[in-house]
Amino acid sequence: MERMSRPHVRLLGQGIRYLTTLRGGGSAFPGLVMERLHPGFVAEELAKLPHGVVLISGTNGKTTTTKMAVQLLRSQGYKVFTNRTGSNFVRGVAAALLGEMSLTGRLHADIAVLELDEAHAVHFVKQVKPRHALLLNVMRDQLDRFGEIDTTRRMLAQIAAATTGTVVLNREDPRIVSLAEYVPDGAQTRWFGLSAPLRPMFPSDDDMRSAGGPDAEEDHEQELAPRPGADVELTSFEANRVRLTVGGEPVETTVELYGVYNMYNAAAALALALAVAGPDADRAALVDELSRVTPAFGRGETITVDGRPLQLLLVKNPAGFRLSLASARPGDYATMIAINDEYADGRDVSWLWDVDFHSLRSGGVDVVAGTRAWDMGLRLDYDEVAVREVVPALGDALQRFLAGAGERPMRVFCTYTSMLELRRELSRVAEVAEI
Repeated sequence: MERMSRPHVRLLGQGIRYLTTLRGGGSAFPGLVMERLHPGFVAEELAKLPHGVVLISGTNGKTTTTKMAVQLLRSQGYKVFTNRTGSNFVRGVAAALLGEMSLTGRLHADIAVLELDEAHAVHFVKQVKPRHALLLNVMRDQLDRFGEIDTTRRMLAQIAAATTGTVVLNREDPRIVSLAEYVPDGAQTRWFGLSAPLRPMFPSDDDMRSAGGPDAEEDHEQELAPRPGADVELTSFEANRVRLTVGGEPVETTVELYGVYNMYNAAAALALALAVAGPDADRAALVDELSRVTPAFGRGETITVDGRPLQLLLVKNPAGFRLSLASARPGDYATMIAINDEYADGRDVSWLWDVDFHSLRSGGVDVVAGTRAWDMGLRLDYDEVAVREVVPALGDALQRFLAGAGERPMRVFCTYTSMLELRRELSRVAEVAEI
C-alpha cells in the first residue's frame, strides 16, 4: 500500500476529529492516529509559531491557570492556540491542533499555551523546546502512576532544563524552588509567591506532613527563608477581591472563580503573562483582564439546573480538596461527593484519609457516589459527617441529589472521570458548555 502524504494524513486526522465531535467530542483518538501515522506532526506545526510554545505543568491548577494565561495573553494581542479541553497528553495536543487548523493546514496562531501532564511533558520537551514554562507545584497526586513525589519533581526538572527563554516558578514550594538550578544558561528564572500572612493557608506537600501541620508557620518560614523576590505576589484577598504586588507595586482586581486556590493561580498566570509579553506588557490591562476570566470546565464551573446553581469541583489530592472545602460554608450548600478510581483519577484513593472533613459536620453530605462511594462514605463516617445516601451509580446518584437538594445551591466534589460523566448526565437536563 502506497504511503500517505503528510497533507493526506492531516486531512484523515481532521476527518476523524470531526466525527468524534459528532459523538460528543473530548476524544484524543485523532491525536493517536497522528502519533502513529505522522509522529512529527505536533513538533512541526508548533515550530512554525513566531512566539514559540508556553508549557504549564505541575500537580495542581494546570487547567485553570492555563485558561487564565491564554485569556491574559489574548488581551495583549497574541493569537493563542491551546489545548483548551484539558486533554493534557501529547496526543491531546495533536487532537487540538487538528481541531483548530483549516483544511489547508493553516493554524491561525502566533503562540501556543499548553497544559501538559508531568510525565507527558517530559516526552514533549524532547520534541519541542518550550520558550517559556510555568511550573506550579508538586503534591502527592496519583503516586500509583508516578511513584514517589521526587519522581514528579525530576520530571519537572527536565521541563525547566529544556526551556529556552523564561521559567516561572512557585517560590513557596520547596521542590519547585529547587528547580531553579536546572534552568539553562541564557534562560531567565522568574517567581510568583505569597505574602507571609497567606503562606499557612496554602501549605506545600512538606507542610501538610510536617510535625506541626500546615499551621506551623514558624517551621515553614525557617525551611523556605530566604525567598527569592517575586514578580507577582498574592498579598491578600476578601471574597472575590484580590490584592497583588506586581513588580513591587500594589494592585487590586477581582477573580470571579470559586475557591481560594484560584486566587493563587491568578498570581501564577499573571507572572507568566508578564514574562511572555516582556517589557511591552500592559500591566494595567493584564490585571483588569483577570476579572473577566470564567471557570474552566469542572473547576468551579457553574451549571444552572431548574433555576438552581450547581458547581462542579474537581478534587484529586488532599491539598486541593482541603482548599475547596475551605472556600465556602458547608451549611450553605447541598453537597455531593463522587469518587472514581479509573486510571485518569488515580487507582489509589488512600489520599482521602489525609483530608480533614470535619467542616462538613454542620451540613452533612447529601449523596456519595462513584466506584469508590463506600470508601468515601467510610471516610466521612470516621470524621462523624452524616451521609444521607450512598449511591455508587453516578446517573442515579445525580437524580437523587437534584431531587433532594430543595432550594439550596448545589456543589459536587468529584474526581476527573466522575466529573466527565456527571457533565454528560447534566447535559440531559441543563445547558452544559461543550468541551
